[in-house]
Amino acid sequence: MNNPIIWLHGDCLSPQGPAFQAHPDAPAIWVWDDALIDEWQLSLKRMVFIYECLLELPVVIRRGDVAAEVIAFAQESGANQVVTTESPSPRFEDICQEIRSSLPVEVLPPEAFVRYDGYIDLKRFSRYWRVAEKYVF
Repeated sequence: MNNPIIWLHGDCLSPQGPAFQAHPDAPAIWVWDDALIDEWQLSLKRMVFIYECLLELPVVIRRGDVAAEVIAFAQESGANQVVTTESPSPRFEDICQEIRSSLPVEVLPPEAFVRYDGYIDLKRFSRYWRVAEKYVF
């Protein structure tokens, strides 16, 4: 029997996301990644934005090693699978591999916000938006 949990990360903070759509009754977890926080790769402004998004979701919030916390939450929930949404983050695949050492991970593709095949600079939102807004509206 399929009994998943949903692992939310910074690239899937929507209640309309693919993981919630596929498993609307599954418990969900968000983990504040100590490695990113310690390296200050997350600005305070970004952390506040994420937290405000999380308040709108049915999610358990933890802090620590992401893979370890996701695995622990799955065990506490009696889950036999982790479901999440694909991410371009360089750490994403590493975290998935760590989780896969204990549980299967289903990675769902996100719905494309913009249909564009060219290069978009993702380092700053304004650079992304200069290209994307032409295709959104």
